[in-house]
Amino acid sequence: MILDVQKKEETIPKEFALYQNYPNPFNPITNIEFDVAERTRVRIEVYDVLGRVVGVVVDGEFDAGRYVYRFDGVGLSSGVYYCVMRAGKFVDVKKMMLVK
Repeated sequence: MILDVQKKEETIPKEFALYQNYPNPFNPITNIEFDVAERTRVRIEVYDVLGRVVGVVVDGEFDAGRYVYRFDGVGLSSGVYYCVMRAGKFVDVKKMMLVK
């Protein structure tokens, strides 16, 4: 579940990026930041260790900028999850740990 999404900075990033969530491990709320270098569709999903999608947390058009959102994993079990960002040809994955 997304609690909120906000544009963090006014500077335009030169590259797409997905940053490590913080705090990590988290219980149950964590922040996920990402950079968008140009207006494009961004999709961020969370997968469990078996490769199942357990949440689509961002799916839409974003203008260039840095964004941060608070993700609430209250309905998920403790364990390792993977946050996957896709934006055009850019794909990145970060490992997250939920501890309850």
